[in-house]
Amino acid sequence: MTSDRPFGIDPEEFERALQEAGTELRDLLGRAGEYIDRTSGTTLASLLGQFVRPERTGPPEPEGETTGQTGDGVWVIYSLDDTDEARVEQVFPNELEALRAHRDNTDERRRVRFLPYGVPVTALGTA
Repeated sequence: MTSDRPFGIDPEEFERALQEAGTELRDLLGRAGEYIDRTSGTTLASLLGQFVRPERTGPPEPEGETTGQTGDGVWVIYSLDDTDEARVEQVFPNELEALRAHRDNTDERRRVRFLPYGVPVTALGTA
């Protein structure tokens, strides 16, 4: 044995065999695809599609934080009167405390909402 052929195969001969195998495999898949198209009406791509992962478009662009996420505001329990004007009854620093206080509410005109700083209470009446 020589050092350039450790298994008795010339590297060029090995490369040629791989190329021929690739060509034969491509031809075989092409014939199988034609056969499937003729017999079942479905395409080879649709059958193999379940094994091929779709291209990823990348993660969605992050949206900017909303005022509620940054915490720049308060949670309020408010009620609406007959003219749909809001009147704040209680103010809370976080949602959990507001929901706990509102837990036993039976009045459908009494609600809990986040009110960002700088937004007038009258905006709650239109919500």
